Amino acid sequence: MVRKKRTSLGDIKRIHIDRRQREGGYVMSSHHCHPYYELCCIEHGACRFMLEDRMYDLHVGDLLLIPPQVVHYTRYLFGSCRRIGIYFRDADLNEAVTALLPGRAAFFSRVQVFHVPEAFHAACCELLSRMAYEEQIDDSRTPLILRLQLMELLAFCSRVCSFLQESPTEIQTTDRQVLAAAHYINEHFRQQISSADIAAAAGFSPNYLSRKFREAAGIGLHEYLVLVRLRSAALELVSTDMSVTEIATHCGFSDGNYFKDAFKRKYGVSPRDYRNAAKG
Repeated sequence: MVRKKRTSLGDIKRIHIDRRQREGGYVMSSHHCHPYYELCCIEHGACRFMLEDRMYDLHVGDLLLIPPQVVHYTRYLFGSCRRIGIYFRDADLNEAVTALLPGRAAFFSRVQVFHVPEAFHAACCELLSRMAYEEQIDDSRTPLILRLQLMELLAFCSRVCSFLQESPTEIQTTDRQVLAAAHYINEHFRQQISSADIAAAAGFSPNYLSRKFREAAGIGLHEYLVLVRLRSAALELVSTDMSVTEIATHCGFSDGNYFKDAFKRKYGVSPRDYRNAAKG
């Protein structure tokens, strides 16, 4: 069986399912984002997600919805974890099912955390297993079957889940200060900010914050700032008519060549090619 690969831009033509087991201490290569939704479902163990300026500790029965172009990173601090990632587009959704969810269509515009009660864990896991099995079949019927299964999962969640506005568990005080730094970066990334500016907002010295930020989020302060800027630039490339140079400046890059090199390292193509591919 030949598996269809997603392109460097993250394009997908149908729903995809990715089930994987990670051991405690596993380190992701980098933060990332993509132009489609990700629904992460925890089947066993626990893990920590960092999304922009928030952190979420997810456990068995928790589901996390990540909208398109949201920078995220996963850490495995609590031992082994088995999770399923469901990747889908707006075209894969059905109005009758989205109408069942809190906020209806607006539900998909922001990060969402919801929890399956223990009494329904088995039913949820059975549904997820069927989706993972269908991914392995990967024939001409798979796109339709996965779409129907996603609608079944969302309808099931609308019936039994509790929908949470904040992290399901408390975050440690030091992590909250790390989140303060992330929040400051997301609010001020268009400006020429320094590590000292970010540290002052978080209440730490620059060196201490840099270490704490990397420990908690798996990335350095500067790398995170660049990722936030790149994510914004990617959105502006497909949603505005500004030139590449104007977008680079607007997103906080003072050096146009550095922006182009960083963008290509992140997305695999130049900003101009990214825009052309996105617009067809």
